[in-house]
Amino acid sequence: MASIDLGGPTASEASAASHAVVRAPRRARVSWMLFDWATQPHYTLVQTFLFAPYFANTVVQNSVCGTLIAGGSEKAACGQTLWGYAAAVAGLLIAILSPFLGAAADGRGARKPWMAGLSVIFIAGLTTLWLGAPAAPLASVLLVLVGFVVATLAAELMSVFSNAIMTGLVPHAELGRLSGTGWAVGYFGGLVSLALIAGLLVPVPGATTTLLGFHPLLMLDGTTHQSDRITGPFAAIWFTIFIIPFFLFVPDRRTARNLAPTQRSATAELWDTLRSLPSMPSLMIFLIARMLFTDGLTAIFAFGGIYGASVFGWGPLELGMFGIILTLVGAFGALVGGHLDDRIGPKTVIIFALLALIAGAIGILSVDKTHVLFTTEVAAKIAGSKPFSSAGERVFLAFAILVGLVAAPVQAASRSLLARLAPPDKITQYFGLFAFSGKVTAFLAPFAVAFLTQETGSQRIGMSAILAFLLIGIFLMLFVRTRRQARAD
Repeated sequence: MASIDLGGPTASEASAASHAVVRAPRRARVSWMLFDWATQPHYTLVQTFLFAPYFANTVVQNSVCGTLIAGGSEKAACGQTLWGYAAAVAGLLIAILSPFLGAAADGRGARKPWMAGLSVIFIAGLTTLWLGAPAAPLASVLLVLVGFVVATLAAELMSVFSNAIMTGLVPHAELGRLSGTGWAVGYFGGLVSLALIAGLLVPVPGATTTLLGFHPLLMLDGTTHQSDRITGPFAAIWFTIFIIPFFLFVPDRRTARNLAPTQRSATAELWDTLRSLPSMPSLMIFLIARMLFTDGLTAIFAFGGIYGASVFGWGPLELGMFGIILTLVGAFGALVGGHLDDRIGPKTVIIFALLALIAGAIGILSVDKTHVLFTTEVAAKIAGSKPFSSAGERVFLAFAILVGLVAAPVQAASRSLLARLAPPDKITQYFGLFAFSGKVTAFLAPFAVAFLTQETGSQRIGMSAILAFLLIGIFLMLFVRTRRQARAD
């Protein structure tokens, strides 16, 4: 197949590329989607709604803060700072390793063996989070942070290979729906995992039954917060079960000339790919834009739950309900975004979703304990009151729903756009660069949030740094020429 140059292929080249891929059997497509389902509890339970807020507000103590961070006084701010630095380290490692792994895989046959090795690392990292007991000693805090970094690294590297396999499952004209549906399946995986945690495993605070009125399936010690710590091992077990169909039924299709191992090094292959980027300006601009807006999006998910827990004192019950609501709207957004992707193009979906994301992020930051929309005074949440009973919580939730609705289309359409623009014979390399673009500066937004939070002692000011990354990303996306535009020229 011909490589893409400048704005995209000619109509004949696009048609050839589309017909070169025959739709894989339904079993293969569903099994591919189960990768998102299998990995989602890591993002939903650990990174966003349950473990991250627990770590920031309970695990880290002032003595640990004094050892690791000079001047760290407020526990929640200190925990957010440490979590932010850990996310930054994970992003930097992903940025360094993903392009090399993509280049190595493209020249050396199948992708699934790479995913098998990363799966073992992913499971080990998640299991380590069990060590995060309240007021944990310094060694345990460091082990938890290392486990989080390792699990995040493995998950993102696995996605490089999974995304590359996607392009061999359906024609290009159906990539948007496949990508969006896969993202929605992932969100539903997060929803089901949250429902199992809140409805079957974790008792309501102060009660002996779960949110659904059942006796917990596991006898978890509330004084040592085992209900929070179980999220890591639970996500590991979940992944182990649901990744099996992927390895059994998803075809690892390669072009004939790539079946024989290359004699060139992965570094040489990657260097050739990087040198070719200036000849594909739209692809290069898109990767730079994604570098920035994904950075901001990641920071929103990393710190949104932490911010809500700090402002309103949310515990596992409120955070679980919050997660369920956002996961439902996220799944709906992914499904709608996938269909819009194939109809109006991934570029348009990305730009409008980012604009809505900025509006939602500003709305979230406009809420504190006694104010909404920055200046409107509201009554503070009464301790012990029902979840989302205060005006501030409801406004916070409304803006968070907007963020959740548009976040999935941004990510799914980005994956689809890269699959449409990248040269087919180097697709894994370009998905390695795709991961690189999402992580090479991924340390900047979490670092900016952590640094501003540390310097000002304000979580709101710290999170305001996210907006700049989203705005610059939108501006750059205006210069990306999609295939449809290129054919019209």
